[in-house]
Amino acid sequence: MGISSYIEAGSGAAELRERIALLESERALAGLTGLDNDPAYMADLQADLFAASATYVGVAVTEIASLRAQLHGTLMG
Repeated sequence: MGISSYIEAGSGAAELRERIALLESERALAGLTGLDNDPAYMADLQADLFAASATYVGVAVTEIASLRAQLHGTLMG
């Protein structure tokens, strides 16, 4: 499942973190099986990791800000 599927599904930071863990596991497995010698495969995997990480940060920050607003109200000023 591509990162856009997670965004469209409204996944939270926890689900995105699981996606990152899976991609990191895939990278480790690639090293064990020799796929790390395939530049196109590794570039694609790295791009997926980068996209998932960037999305994770954005979603996590949004979740934190939303929780803060729920607990303390909207910031004024």
